[in-house]
Amino acid sequence: MNYSSDPRQPSDPTGMATPTGQIGIPVKFTPPGKPPYVSYTLLGLTGLVFAAQLLVQTLTGTDWLAYYGMKVNPLIQAGEYWRLLTPVLLHGSLMHAAFNLYALYAFGPALETHYGHGRFLALYLLAAFTGNVTSYFMTTAPSLGASTALFGLVAAEGVFIYRNRAMFGMRAGRMLSQIGFVIAINLIFGFTPGARIDNWGHLGGLLGGLVVAWTAGPVWTLTRRETYLELKDSNGWRQMAVTALVIIILFSAAVIVRRSLP
Repeated sequence: MNYSSDPRQPSDPTGMATPTGQIGIPVKFTPPGKPPYVSYTLLGLTGLVFAAQLLVQTLTGTDWLAYYGMKVNPLIQAGEYWRLLTPVLLHGSLMHAAFNLYALYAFGPALETHYGHGRFLALYLLAAFTGNVTSYFMTTAPSLGASTALFGLVAAEGVFIYRNRAMFGMRAGRMLSQIGFVIAINLIFGFTPGARIDNWGHLGGLLGGLVVAWTAGPVWTLTRRETYLELKDSNGWRQMAVTALVIIILFSAAVIVRRSLP
């Protein structure tokens, strides 16, 4: 897409400020993840899984999907390692599912537009994985829910804005403050006595999102061409592949080592 780089004109559809000092020069930018079909697929899949949970529980009296998929430390210790990822698709109540689906809808599509489909999916899954592994190490309470991945998305949004703050202009500070407020409120609420919230999972997902976003998230730079400026991402799949491999190896090794201990 082409848009004016005149700072008096509206910002581009990505929400970024147009570059200053280049009045009259068009800027070429093609969002890598538009339309954001991975976000919508995750929304649909998560909703379908929760509907299946309700149906199975109604028919049998037991939520078998949660029974076989939620994070349960002794079962992970016994070798059921899929429980470090499958909780991201499961929820414990209608309110729980509705809140997380709304959060995914609010943050996912825009972030996927910046990241591209593959890197966004990798971010989502890695944040869920690091969140559940952290929960496994820090608390014995069973848990389930997409909030591990969602905290990773919120963290990645903050890193994206910070690293590209020159493009956002004066809005960057306000946007970062809003993201920090959202994270702080949710963490404080999670540590409230009596709250049945896996805050260790949230912190682990937050950490995973920060690491992935800082090492492999989009960093946009302007490159001058003959008749226009091109906005390009200086990171890509190579950085994401290395980051994903390191995270998976380190966290998996930690789980295996703990399992081998008495």
